[in-house]
Formats: sequence, C-alpha cells, structure tokens
Amino acid sequence: MSQKILVLGGAHIDRRGRISGTTAVGASNPGAWFEEPGGGGFNAARNLARLGFDVTMISPRGGDPTGEMVSEAADFAGVNYRPFVFLDRKTPSYTAIIERDGNLVIALADMDLYRMFVPRRLSIRAVRDAFAATDFILFDANLPEETLASIVSRAKALEKPVGAIAISPAKAVKLRPCVAGIDYLFLNEAEAAALTGERPNDPSHWPSLLGDIGVRGGVVTRGQRELIGFAGGRVVALQPAGVEDVADVTGAGDSLAAGVISAVMRGLRLEDAVREGAAAAALTVQSPHAVNENLSADMLQQALALVPQTRIVH
Repeated sequence: MSQKILVLGGAHIDRRGRISGTTAVGASNPGAWFEEPGGGGFNAARNLARLGFDVTMISPRGGDPTGEMVSEAADFAGVNYRPFVFLDRKTPSYTAIIERDGNLVIALADMDLYRMFVPRRLSIRAVRDAFAATDFILFDANLPEETLASIVSRAKALEKPVGAIAISPAKAVKLRPCVAGIDYLFLNEAEAAALTGERPNDPSHWPSLLGDIGVRGGVVTRGQRELIGFAGGRVVALQPAGVEDVADVTGAGDSLAAGVISAVMRGLRLEDAVREGAAAAALTVQSPHAVNENLSADMLQQALALVPQTRIVH
C-alpha cells in the first residue's frame, strides 16, 4: 500500500508570458503566452503522485472554467482533489513574465480567494478524516496565517510530520507563528531573509539563523549556487545539477520539495534526500510546464546520475 500525503494550499492557474528576445524594461517585448494549472502545493502534489504516493489535495477554487482546468489537471496526475468550490468567485491566478533564458522578470499573484480557507474549514468531517488517515502533511503559505497555524497545530496533535513551502518573501512571514512545528521548510534565500530578518555572508549559517526562530529542518535554495539542507543537527550543501536547456524555472522549488519529501518518506538520509530533490528540480526546469508530465520514480533515479554528491558541512 502506498504512503499517503495530504497537501493543503495553492491550486490555481499559472499564466506565463515568455519574452523571445532580449528583455527591454518599460517597453513592449515580443513573446508568447501560455497558461496551465499551478500553485506551490498543487505542483508538489502532482509530483508526489507521479512518484507513487497516494496524494490528497485540499484547496479553495472558484466555480469558473479555470477552476475546472485545475480539477482536470488533478485527475490527470492522479491526485485526489477535494476543493472547496465557491461558485460565485473566480479561481486564483499567478501571472508571470519570463525571460528568454527561463528566469523570472516579474509576477502578479491574484490570490484573494485563499482568504476563504479559514481555520474552521479544518473541522469539516472529510478534512478531519484526511488528517487522521495521512502519513505526511504538506502545506504552502498561500493560505491565511491563522489557517497555517491551525494546520500545524492539528498535525502535531495527531503526531504527523509536517512540511511547508514558503512561496514568496511576502508570504513566508505568515509562517512565523507556527514555524516551530514544521519539520521540513522549503524556501529560497529571499524567503529565508524575510523570515529571519537577516541574510548571512556565509550560507552555511542559514540553519543557525532559521533555528533561532524555531525551524528544525529544511532546504534553503540559492538559484544555481549551492543549496543548504539541514535536519536533526546535520547540515549539508549541494551544488544543483547543471541544466543546459532550461525551458522554464517555474515549479522548480515545488519539485525540489516533492523530491526531498519522497526520499524522507522512504527513510533516506538528509544528504540523499536533497540530491533527489535537486534531481526533481532539474527535470522540471527542462520542461515547459511547472510539473514535468513524464516524471516517474524511475526517471528520478536516472536523473540522479547528473546530480553531484552532497558536501557535509557538519
């Protein structure tokens, strides 16, 4: 029987415009427009389902055609999607402008509907049953601060391990009240700086700074520079795999989170878990989609050959 993972958070529409030439700020740029279902939690959920886990996703959505697109994408990926549907509202969206090399120029997040996911919704029978039945709980910071705290509180009462995706610097700060209850936090340096109020010169100091505010474990990504993983007093560094043909960086961090969680759920050590996360991220940036639709456990193992060994910091 496959292990169960419950995901709560963002499941919305990603709209991305890719600039085809050199980016000209403040001017019209030729390019192409693309949209697909996305969201931090939803991307991770689809990756985890493709890696063989029994994944349930709970999130609000509107009663519009884009909300139906999200539901269809969940079915396609094998995710048991249980949305709260608000028929008179629109599904949240994320709109980004991407440079030719795949890097983000600017993005706009229209996420007002997530405010409707209030803590009392966690008391619904079906939600309580999902919490009780799962082996791991993952959420993202798209949800209201009080709901994030309630998710962690309920998970800890049930003695379930918890992971969280910070999403953005502006949303990462919502994790402060509950960060001590999170077992694995996935964030980049900008999000870590927003959460701690500091940015160290030496990246190996991130675990200490995050530990000072209660973070027990996680991964701090740094673009193409060494990422830092830490858990149980152990700290490792890993140079991400070099990817020659970057199609789109959207979803890379969510895939990394899924890869690490997949490895942790299988009992792998921290240094091996971050390598699987890096492999998942590399496969994602090679795809034009936020989730590599060909991802599988076998493909992930093959991609590990391209990922360097981790460096033990201490």
